[in-house]
Amino acid sequence: MDFTQVLILSFLFLLIFLFTRSNRKLNLPPSPGFSWPLIGHLHLLKPPLHRTFLSLSQSIGNAPIFDLRLGNRLVYVITSRSLAEECFTKNDVVLADRFKFIVSKHVGYNATHLLAASYGDHWRNLRRIAAVEIFSTHRLNSFLYIRKDEIRQLILRLSRDSLHGFVEVEMKTLLTNLASNNIIRMLAGKRYYGDDNNDEAKLVRQLVSEVVTSAGAGNPADYLPVLRWVTNYEKRIKNLGYRFDAFLQRLVDEKRAEKEKGQTMIDHLLSLQETQPEYYTDVIIKGLILTLIVAGTDTSSVTLEWAMSNLLNHPEILKKARIEIDDTIGLDRLVDEPDIVNLPYLQNIVSETLRLYPAVPLLLPHVASEACKVGGYDVPSGTMVLINAWAMHRDPKLWEDPEMFKPERFEKEGEAEKLMPFGMGRRACPGAGLAQRLVSLALGTLVQCFEWERVGEELVDMTEAKGGTLPKAMPLRTMCKARSIVGKLM
Repeated sequence: MDFTQVLILSFLFLLIFLFTRSNRKLNLPPSPGFSWPLIGHLHLLKPPLHRTFLSLSQSIGNAPIFDLRLGNRLVYVITSRSLAEECFTKNDVVLADRFKFIVSKHVGYNATHLLAASYGDHWRNLRRIAAVEIFSTHRLNSFLYIRKDEIRQLILRLSRDSLHGFVEVEMKTLLTNLASNNIIRMLAGKRYYGDDNNDEAKLVRQLVSEVVTSAGAGNPADYLPVLRWVTNYEKRIKNLGYRFDAFLQRLVDEKRAEKEKGQTMIDHLLSLQETQPEYYTDVIIKGLILTLIVAGTDTSSVTLEWAMSNLLNHPEILKKARIEIDDTIGLDRLVDEPDIVNLPYLQNIVSETLRLYPAVPLLLPHVASEACKVGGYDVPSGTMVLINAWAMHRDPKLWEDPEMFKPERFEKEGEAEKLMPFGMGRRACPGAGLAQRLVSLALGTLVQCFEWERVGEELVDMTEAKGGTLPKAMPLRTMCKARSIVGKLM
């Protein structure tokens, strides 16, 4: 080791010593395991993170909050519902900032899109645009025909071979196509999925898969800058950003070149660009499209796959849901979106699915823009705060039989308020309403139109795979048979 390397190492250890010494004056939460020089607790990060974090909490006496040193970043992990509420009520503004991950930098237009933008005027403008122009009740109602048509296409696809008996089907692809088509048609009026030879569809699916796999708080390169240089991670993410941007720009340019403007979201945003070109730039428009595609496809399809898997493992619950739909809707028409409010048991099934399998189990990371306190502990400025919603949804202090799939639990008043699948506070998911509309209507229609059975005697495998949206390790395969209502109405 030469003199320069010794000098650099000495300087780094001095910084660590000084930082550790300064932290002794703060009242910090407990910390699990041993923190190594330079890397901190990075060696403890094992996927899936939500399970790892729960284990770490249990290893230090079921601590409701603990801290980790990830490279040069202090991270607090919260597994307590009451402390999460404190974060998003008392400290909502202070914790409304975001950490600039490598993915949000290179794919998310330097963290300027809605999900990753720093808290401030720009984010407030984006939030206003999303609330008024994209996720308003009027706008969601105007796209109801797309949701209904895509669900109808799914029913037709499933019923082709199942009118005369049970057939085996693979649901993951079908549900992913449903969610993806719904978003792309809202955005651009295109229906990509259904044709397996559609190269554009394969491209979009690959892009979304790469972003979802790369996103989240578990990438060491986000905390240890040296890893950006010694691995190809950042180079790979840059390439992903170029490819995704090229696709998004192509969508925008195609709509701009059309002589007759349609009613898609891109059409609407381009009309706003004509009157306010200084704000509605192509980058802003592409960022909004990116947000919808990434946040609105995998999350909905994964939730539907978990819901169907649980219904197959609990046929008595499936039967109860079908009876509710038959008694309320009848056999002369398909369930419609306005009917959902009159189907409380179906709503409870969706709630129970979101409880056990929140699509984003750690929500999106928050960052303290200034020092504050949570649970009596000091939260220094710049601290990242992770909310383990998955652990809270299975907390035996909050839920009776927390590991069991029991939709009936939500018949008790106030139970639904304990859920946090879409976050809380001002940075809660703005697309929660759209997701719940699609999931509820699609699930209700699948229950109404088909008989469902497991492929064999064994229960459906409920193992999770790696990924930021809690995917199933084994794609759902099931036996499906069309009910008489399908032949009558379709």
